[in-house]
Amino acid sequence: QVQLVESGGGLVQAGDSLKLSCAASGRTFSRYTMGWFRQAPGKEREFVAAISWSGGVTRYADSVKDRFTISRDNAKNTVYLQMNSLKPEDTAVYYCAARPIAYSDYISIYVSIYDYRYWGQGTQVTVSS
Repeated sequence: QVQLVESGGGLVQAGDSLKLSCAASGRTFSRYTMGWFRQAPGKEREFVAAISWSGGVTRYADSVKDRFTISRDNAKNTVYLQMNSLKPEDTAVYYCAARPIAYSDYISIYVSIYDYRYWGQGTQVTVSS
């Protein structure tokens, strides 16, 4: 079992930046591939970004590509989402998620909510126009 806690959300203006963090605790000796998802009011949860265990492979939703950057620090059991040039349509609750992977798997990433086993409680990001 692993626990995920997101932080860093808030209220910002369009064009501003925010950096979200997701700290993992518990069974962190296991390896996990990580992802960020978001859910706006009245909408389904959607993929934002994912990163492999090694950090060498990343993938982004088209809507955030070139604006958001996912990274991780395995020594700190933390994954980050740097969000630049924020837009009102980025307003949502942002969730981090973890999927256990094989010990030798350095490169796998996943983009479906159904691929992830563990989820954080979410952090609200609100972007005003």
